[in-house]
Amino acid sequence: MTYVIAEPCVDVKDRACVDECPVDCIYEGGRALYIHPDECVDCGACEPVCPVEAIYYEDDLPDRWKDYTVANAEFFDDLGSPGGASKLGVLDQDHPLVAALPPSGEG
Repeated sequence: MTYVIAEPCVDVKDRACVDECPVDCIYEGGRALYIHPDECVDCGACEPVCPVEAIYYEDDLPDRWKDYTVANAEFFDDLGSPGGASKLGVLDQDHPLVAALPPSGEG
């Protein structure tokens, strides 16, 4: 199990969670942040600092956002396990689930 970042993060990317993460496992895509499931140590430090309540323990993820468990994992299919988000910076990509969403404030 791991923590998952869901839809409320899209187009917000506050990054308070990134600052709190002790293992640097929260990566930044073009429109959202993603938690690497193999690098996350399940400490929960990220969850309470998220201002839009987008981070959930996988078992607690609301049903309407269950697809974000897969989206967070699949985001890393081509990246593998880089061993820390700060090494990569902002990535010019998003999972197709996120990329397909209309920009925040629209639709």
